[in-house]
Amino acid sequence: MAVFLFEFILFRLLSFVQFLIFGIPLIALGGVVAFVRVNGAPFHYFFLNLIQTFKKPRLRVWNREYSDSELRELMKIVAPVPSIQFVRKEFTGTSRLQELTLVVNTGGVYKPEE
Repeated sequence: MAVFLFEFILFRLLSFVQFLIFGIPLIALGGVVAFVRVNGAPFHYFFLNLIQTFKKPRLRVWNREYSDSELRELMKIVAPVPSIQFVRKEFTGTSRLQELTLVVNTGGVYKPEE
């Protein structure tokens, strides 16, 4: 709405050629801000986030270069190999397996005695 008001003022104050030079890009910019969506968000939110990102980026990258002596020391370090321990489960007897089969087959109607 403000763009059309500004366009009317430009039309009254400028010659027709100047109005076309300044007015058409202004209408295009107003249409973009009014109707274009970027990832589901209105364009002005996208534009504000873009300005904020360029002003203060959240991610700071630190490029640290190691010296040759530090690299040699890091190559000498050997990581300890973790020992793997297997845990054995108890064998489920056939009677318990039969009870579970009955519970599943009857849809939970069968209640095993516990």
